[in-house]
Amino acid sequence: MHSSETPINALPLSGIRVIELGQVLSGPFAGAILCDLGAEVLKIEKTDGGDDARHMGPAFKNGDALNFHLFNRGKKSIALDLKSRQGIDALHSLVAEADILIHNLRPGVTQTMGIDGPTLCERYPHLIYCEISAFGHNGPMQMRPGYEPLIQAFSGLSSTNGGPQDPPIRIGASVCDQGTGMWAVIGVLSMLEKRRQTQRGGVVNASLLETALVWNGQKSEAYLNQQQLPVRHASGHPNFVPYEAFDALDGPLLICCGNDRLFAKLATVLNQTQWITDPRFSSNRQRLIHKDELLEQLCPLLLLQTRDHWVEAFEAVGVPCSPIFSVPQTLEHPQVQALDLRQEVPGENFKLTGLPLSFNGQRPPILSGAPTLGQHNKDYQV
Repeated sequence: MHSSETPINALPLSGIRVIELGQVLSGPFAGAILCDLGAEVLKIEKTDGGDDARHMGPAFKNGDALNFHLFNRGKKSIALDLKSRQGIDALHSLVAEADILIHNLRPGVTQTMGIDGPTLCERYPHLIYCEISAFGHNGPMQMRPGYEPLIQAFSGLSSTNGGPQDPPIRIGASVCDQGTGMWAVIGVLSMLEKRRQTQRGGVVNASLLETALVWNGQKSEAYLNQQQLPVRHASGHPNFVPYEAFDALDGPLLICCGNDRLFAKLATVLNQTQWITDPRFSSNRQRLIHKDELLEQLCPLLLLQTRDHWVEAFEAVGVPCSPIFSVPQTLEHPQVQALDLRQEVPGENFKLTGLPLSFNGQRPPILSGAPTLGQHNKDYQV
């Protein structure tokens, strides 16, 4: 059976209901993952405009921005005025029948509305309540909001990105937002298994700052345990040489010699077998010390041929390497196309990037497009 024909009741989270009070990215991304895995995700939106992400960018379909469609496909939209008693009562009626609630609302908002984790879990002991914040649920900054570039800057991620002469640079992908959405999913799935054993839910906390600190863990541990301040290596690596991007005759390619055996193969392809026994280059630790001397010899050699020539030559002997592609080149590559990650959206004339998981060889399909604001209020009698 092709993945697009997978029945919803065959998906892993079939029968699980999720309430998502999500804005923009981290919460909605967690909801999108759970939705693709088969959960019924009810997206609670404010009646005036809904999720801010609907308007973050030019209109793509139904007046909503493309990013909204990407991170909210398959969900049900219920528009509620949570500042009103009627809206809160309607939310409670939905939570009473739900397994999981995920939110990334501004800190303090849920307490003001009486729908914070301890309050709801006391009233609904089965509920798994996941709260996503910017700076974490403890500490002097726990009440502050935050956004992706701000967290990258605060956490030190930006300071370790880029080359030695570059200013601190934001990582292009939303690694903190989307990474936190992933941790949220891991947390609620873990709690779901715990609930199966104990019949009780509980509160899961995740934050963008904690995610960023984990992503930057190698740099932090090197500083804390070895007093090594991180050095920016552009495309390179602090512990391997050669392990970075180089210019070939017609474009850049990345070469990754992760051990001495691979370096020996590289040297052989380049007809530089003397490097293998040269005390400066014979081991990775020596190459780290004498990196500049090695690259002074290596870089001119790579400029003599095209990158396709080098990729073919290096791959033939098992040296890991890759052209540095643009986004269009990546999407056009046969390997990327073979993965069939971009999924048809039922009822729409476009595709979206699907879930990077397969079960028994089948990728969970996108079940439907993103909902219009309040599209499903009547279906749930609110």
